[in-house]
Amino acid sequence: MAIVSRGFHGRQRAGGHKLPPGQYETIDFPVLSAGPTPRVSRDEWMFTVTTETGQKHTWDWAQLTALPGQTPTVDLHCVTKWSKFGTHWGGVSLDELLADVETAADFALVHSYGGYTTNLPLEDLLDGKAWIAHTYDGEDLPAEHGGPARLLVPHLYLWKSAKWVRGIELLTEDEPGFWESAGYHDYGDPWREQRYQGD
Repeated sequence: MAIVSRGFHGRQRAGGHKLPPGQYETIDFPVLSAGPTPRVSRDEWMFTVTTETGQKHTWDWAQLTALPGQTPTVDLHCVTKWSKFGTHWGGVSLDELLADVETAADFALVHSYGGYTTNLPLEDLLDGKAWIAHTYDGEDLPAEHGGPARLLVPHLYLWKSAKWVRGIELLTEDEPGFWESAGYHDYGDPWREQRYQGD
């Protein structure tokens, strides 16, 4: 008997993709939301990074889309156990947005239109690990998937990739968001099956 089970490493799929433990592959892109879908026009949309000292850095839609863009292709893993491989996005890296932000914070609390929040360590938004995504499969991001823009943090469970994103609050101490306050894991690593507190 093997000391480490096959599921610990994830199951290999076509194209070199791996499936985290406890997940199944889907071709569809399921829509799951905690409440009604906010409808935010690009004319009204704003994104604000607020530092721990209260300093604000704000971008409107034109300013965001004028920044250098990237087109990441990533696998998605939802806490409800589905995974979708090879999704194609367009957006702006958080490295670009945070480049001129002076902070001593270690944590981030992400805010969405509609009131949703989620927490992450700041380091999980940097070094090419996260984007403000505004296109999906070459098209404008639809509202049901978080348009006009959403956070994309594909190395964590998808609830960390907040839809309808409007800002990030930088914090010196961790503060749980919506699902984390309801018992979901503070970090949410799909490879360690961190679905709920205590996992």
